[in-house]
Amino acid sequence: MPQGLQSPLSGRVNSGFGGGQRRHRNKIIFGAALAGVVPFLLSTFAASVTVGSGALEFGQGSQQAVACDPTVFAAIGEEWHSQPTPTDTSAGFFRVRGVTISNLDLMACHGKKLRVRLIDTAGAELSIGPTVDAHVLQIALPNVDAPVSTSDAGALALTYLTGDGSPVSSAMSAAVSLNVSGTSIYDGTDLSATNADVTFYLDPTATSVNLDGQLIGRTTVETVNNPTR
Repeated sequence: MPQGLQSPLSGRVNSGFGGGQRRHRNKIIFGAALAGVVPFLLSTFAASVTVGSGALEFGQGSQQAVACDPTVFAAIGEEWHSQPTPTDTSAGFFRVRGVTISNLDLMACHGKKLRVRLIDTAGAELSIGPTVDAHVLQIALPNVDAPVSTSDAGALALTYLTGDGSPVSSAMSAAVSLNVSGTSIYDGTDLSATNADVTFYLDPTATSVNLDGQLIGRTTVETVNNPTR
């Protein structure tokens, strides 16, 4: 399983937005990817958006909205994807390797579903799976008191969804890693159940899902309730 990347852009922003309105329960974190000039990198970009009646001001490297965890970080990992042509053997682009959510409190968010999606610079959702309708990657966070590190996609219920949240029946190209030990990919802090890393790898084999990082205008991450029956 691919391991940690170091971020050239690491920052922490605390937003004043949040509170008791029910419509703001779901966590939405927006980031932006900017292709770089080294083989492996994590990249984010300053921006701002409005959610409901409250404004979220972005800082370089991270941003937050209130839900089960008051502060989380989002970052995109990229790597060089060679695509030579007859006239240029060095041609290629920085493909999106994965999306990492850091500083996630698994105790506060236990049992919730965690979703990521990528938005292009024109505001459209990008396909992040082997089919055009796979716009979302989702896992179910462990609903236990003592979560452990795992890369078991089945145990985490890794799946594709459409943009409106409907399941997508497709072969799985993605992988996922949830870590509660070691150090954070994002900022090097110690990992724990209250400071975990979750990384969604779009396609570790780089055979069917290869997105050019320059196409990414924003990353969204959401937590939603996952009621048990």
